[in-house]
Amino acid sequence: MSDIVIVSGSPVEVSRSQSILDYIGSILEGKGISVECVSVREVPAEELMSGNFRSSKLNEITEKLTAADAVVVGSPVYKAAYSGVLKCLFDILPQDVLDNTPVLPIMTGASISHLLALEYALKPLLSTLKGKPLKGIYYLDSQVDKMAAFPIQDEDLVNRTKKQLEYLVEQINTGKSFS
Repeated sequence: MSDIVIVSGSPVEVSRSQSILDYIGSILEGKGISVECVSVREVPAEELMSGNFRSSKLNEITEKLTAADAVVVGSPVYKAAYSGVLKCLFDILPQDVLDNTPVLPIMTGASISHLLALEYALKPLLSTLKGKPLKGIYYLDSQVDKMAAFPIQDEDLVNRTKKQLEYLVEQINTGKSFS
């Protein structure tokens, strides 16, 4: 059994990003994969904003990420990038916390105009932490119903999501190198 950690960069509890991450977690668990979820909302704001490297919550998140076979990171697009609280979390994690770990980046946004935030903001951040980002998936807000049990409303996008998850699991199972 493999362990995948899902990191939510959404600052709000009920969001499109969070609903997609929950859905992804249920798909992975349905494949017999152990999934742990981490949210930026779990870390006290004063610890994030003050860069408290000694936070017990931060140490717990670091341990989970270091031990993970793979990671899924999701964030809404804010100002053409990921959420600021996600950046605060990653800023105080160890530089190599994702060392050689396959990472599936997920982003949601209101417009196709923000699609490149995945390529020019989130993937470079994950690479800086020594992760190995996969292709990733960008979801338009109009394609997601955050209140539905199956939040992705576009069948092609559902299929792309499942394909990316299959590839993520394949990376874990084969342990082969990729770019």
